[in-house]
Amino acid sequence: MKTMKCNQLGGACEIEFHANTFEEMSELSQKHGKEMYQKQDAAHLKAMQKIQEFMKTPGEMERWQEEKKREFEALPES
Repeated sequence: MKTMKCNQLGGACEIEFHANTFEEMSELSQKHGKEMYQKQDAAHLKAMQKIQEFMKTPGEMERWQEEKKREFEALPES
């Protein structure tokens, strides 16, 4: 199991997520993001805008996700 924080995954806070795979980690991060969106958390909304900018450039979001996946894979087991 590995641990990453919201802000390591493009978010805005220090909450920790624990997962065995990057795909699980991504799902936890997205779920948290949806919760923060529903709460209209200003810091998370700003972080989401940055991620949405990636989506405007073809291939940029995929490159960003690959970078985050490499970061995940390089982490020690916790």
